[in-house]
Amino acid sequence: MATMATQGPWLRVVSVSPTKSTELGSLTSQLSGVRISHGYSDAINRITLPSVPSLQPIVARRICPFTGKKANRANKVSFSNHKTKKLQFVNLQYKKVWWEAGKRFVKLRLSTKALKTIEKNGLDAVAKKAGIDLSKK
Repeated sequence: MATMATQGPWLRVVSVSPTKSTELGSLTSQLSGVRISHGYSDAINRITLPSVPSLQPIVARRICPFTGKKANRANKVSFSNHKTKKLQFVNLQYKKVWWEAGKRFVKLRLSTKALKTIEKNGLDAVAKKAGIDLSKK
């Protein structure tokens, strides 16, 4: 079985003796003895899977879990009044906060607004309102 030409991404034209036309998925021309098949193995060889790295780094999102604050899209305005898009990120800080119910410190990444709210209302109340379970951290 010799390949003569490739037509398109899935068709293969091969020359075959007229007696071997029992394969599935093939057509044999009555005039020239040329068989056109869409070979399953040929289709498998042409499938390319996207390359996925085995380990992807874990990136912390720039969002406060307590207040839900996230980046704001704004315009950067130049002296000539030319506007370009920019992001104004939340002021997130890593902070160890004393958790009275758990009798330990809890390391959190929170916005400064959330820190003021925790100082005012207490960590348990703010975490309960945000639906955060502190025992996991």
